[in-house]
Amino acid sequence: MLKLAVSGYIGRGRPHKPDNPFERQAPGLLKYLTEEKGLRQRSMYQYQFSLRQFATYLERIGIDDLAKLSPTVLSGFIAEYAPPRVSWSTVRNACGVLRVFLRYLHREGVLAKDLSSLVEFPQSYRHAGVPRSISWEQVDQVLAGIDRRSTSGKRDYAMMMLLATYGLRAAEVATLTLDDIDWRNERLKIRDRKAGNTTTYPLSAAVGAAIIEYLKNGRPATTCREVFMRCCAPHAPIGSAAVVSRAAHFIRKAGISVPRAGSHVLRHSCVQRLLNANFPLKHIGDYVGHRSASSTQIYGKIAVEQLREVALGNGEDVL
Repeated sequence: MLKLAVSGYIGRGRPHKPDNPFERQAPGLLKYLTEEKGLRQRSMYQYQFSLRQFATYLERIGIDDLAKLSPTVLSGFIAEYAPPRVSWSTVRNACGVLRVFLRYLHREGVLAKDLSSLVEFPQSYRHAGVPRSISWEQVDQVLAGIDRRSTSGKRDYAMMMLLATYGLRAAEVATLTLDDIDWRNERLKIRDRKAGNTTTYPLSAAVGAAIIEYLKNGRPATTCREVFMRCCAPHAPIGSAAVVSRAAHFIRKAGISVPRAGSHVLRHSCVQRLLNANFPLKHIGDYVGHRSASSTQIYGKIAVEQLREVALGNGEDVL
């Protein structure tokens, strides 16, 4: 606030966690990850988060020298950093980060022995879970619970419409720019998707109307090209975490109980609606921007009508 009100004011600001929690003993780690491993920014965030968790654990057990790492320390961290605290997929990601980190420490001479092989990935099975979808009637309840008279409500309604209509990810909504909307040709372009591709959609009339309402009567005056902005000063583009948080808020507000409420619930619901309309899985995967067909196969579990036909028949038609 003082930086905005007082010209030239320089304060301490909020305390920020270091990008590299092991800067003292592994100063070249981030450069190694970006230049040699070729990690993108989103992957770097995941690596930094897992490394901070590991650094916090080492501090708590009193280890301040990475040369003292041992199989006992590593197994203790993995055992503590496990469900129900986090999901198995998060544990697997953390183990992958830890293996890369240990190989780097050995290469740099911090560790006399490469301990990366001692970090085993926890056993988990692909497609073991069920997508977090809700019915389309419940999606309507979520959208109806947004107060579209307020500035934030206009923004949130447009974001939720994008999530539910196109099955976008939170980051794809947050990074949407004014240049990605072709009003003349009624097209919506989603750039730099997780699969590395770009998808162009027909612009839905309902989605377009929601975005126009926000741009005209809700979006603050700014030079930023991102569509969705923070409502409170300082005005800046909204982040993906905020999109997840707002989706979770409105799902809970609608009284809908679902594991890990968030933006992905609406994404899964979009896929379920396409399945119910008998779209092939390949088309659905292309629509929501999946990297491979195997990512779409899990949605076969929620194809209730198709599975009912298999159960009632003898299965020969399926084969």
